[in-house]
Formats: sequence, structure tokens, C-alpha cells
Amino acid sequence: MLRVLAVDDEKPLLEELLYLLRSDPRVLSAEGASDATEALRRITRALESGPDGADVIDVVFLDIHMAGLTGLDIARLLAGFARPPLIVFVTAHEGFAVQAFDLKAVDYVLKPVRPERLAEAVRRAWEQSGRTGERAATAAPEAAPAHESPGAPVAAVPAARGGERAPDKAPDRSPDQIAVELGGVTRFVAIADIAYVEAQGDYARLHTDEGTSHLVRIPLATLEERWAARGFVRIHRRHLVALARIDELRLDSGTTTVRVGSAELQVSRRHTRELRDLLMRQAMS
Repeated sequence: MLRVLAVDDEKPLLEELLYLLRSDPRVLSAEGASDATEALRRITRALESGPDGADVIDVVFLDIHMAGLTGLDIARLLAGFARPPLIVFVTAHEGFAVQAFDLKAVDYVLKPVRPERLAEAVRRAWEQSGRTGERAATAAPEAAPAHESPGAPVAAVPAARGGERAPDKAPDRSPDQIAVELGGVTRFVAIADIAYVEAQGDYARLHTDEGTSHLVRIPLATLEERWAARGFVRIHRRHLVALARIDELRLDSGTTTVRVGSAELQVSRRHTRELRDLLMRQAMS
């Protein structure tokens, strides 16, 4: 079972997080720290005690915005240790997801925290910690179905797959929509309204015709495969574009770009010829 440290400088939020963590059968103990200094002191003591020590910490549930050091700062410091605890970020800000996963975070949970979403984060940490072998001894229950959409960021219950639990794995309500989450609220965005998609680490940011964007935790390659039949084409390792939304193709000094609404996106050399052929065919049809 997991030994957990939760870190948040807002006491009510920390108490709520601890309550939810202690209610999870995969969590053996959950302690709290209200600032980065206290968190680092506890984590250092845990690392010094060794993997079988009394103070061991398997997972740190870490807020990002705190006085003094941020959660990202703490994660960078921990990355220098040989056997650091796993990190799950719990934050009200979706904009740090790429940095979080670059730091090898297990999960990125948006506030306000939904119990099922947190349970999914615990499941992921439980699996990555190698403590799944304790299932029989601890009689941890099988994962129950969730009802949460990432990213987002995507934008999380203990489900057997990522399914409905997190913004990245959430199934679409219909083939013509994709579930996105912001601040614990799930919305369904029509795929027909998406102009282009931008890769952001393990996430993808969906940009709509209206100028809004949504972070989902689905790799760009997965969306490329799913939406190829819907007219989405890869133009760069970072961008997937709805062919019908391309307003202009421009070649300037050997660099090819496309204009999609107000956005100007670069086309990589390997995709330039295919894109030009597709646009020509579209214009002639």
C-alpha cells in the first residue's frame, strides 16, 4: 500500500485532499505539509531512511502555486535523487501540464478535485510504485468505472483503462464529439469545430474556430489516427490541422506555412508535398 505526502499551502484544500486520500484502500498513510520547506524536510528524511524505513514516502501529491518554492521547483529538486518518490501534481492551473510531465509526473489533477479523478491518480501511482503485487494481501478492490473526462488537460476513478476517468482517456459521448475538462467540469466539444491541434508533451491542445482551446491528455499521434477520416492531416510533429480550415498555403524562402484562421503554422519539409497535393485535390473536387 502507498505511503503518501500531500503538499498544499491552503489548509482547507489540504485537509480535503488528505480526507480523500485516506479514504482510498490503496493508501496506507497520508500526511500533510503546508509549505515547500516542510515538504522537503519530510521527503529528505524519508529518502535518508531508505525504501524500508519508517518515514518512507511513495508518492507526493503536490500543489504547484505555493509561497516560496513552487511544486515544480520541488519536483526538479527531487529529480536529482536516485530513488525519488513519485509525483502527482494537484493544481488549479492547467497551463503547467507540459512542464509537469517533462518532470516525469505520474498524473496532473485539476482542482477542484473530484474523488473519482483523484482515485485514478492513486491507481496510476499504485501501479507505477510496484505495489500492485500487494493486491491480494491488502484486498484492494478492483477499479470501479469513472465518470470523468485529461487534460488537459486533460485537463479519474480507478478504472481498468483510462476510459472516462481522465481528460486524456475519456471516451467521446458520440463519434462527433470529444470530452474535455476544465476545473472539474466536463464539456463535449464538436470535432467539426476544431481547426487544429497542437502537441504539448503527453497532452494535445485543441484549438477551435471560436479561438478557444482545450487541453486533453491524448497524444497527437492518437488523434491523427482517429481523425484522419475526418480530414485532419499532420503538417508538423507539433501540429494536426483540419484540411478544410486551411485558408492559405505560403512558401517563403524555403519555409512553408499555412494560415488557419488567425494562426500561422509551419509545415515541415516531409509533410509539404503531401499537403500541397491534398489541397490541390480539395480545390479541384
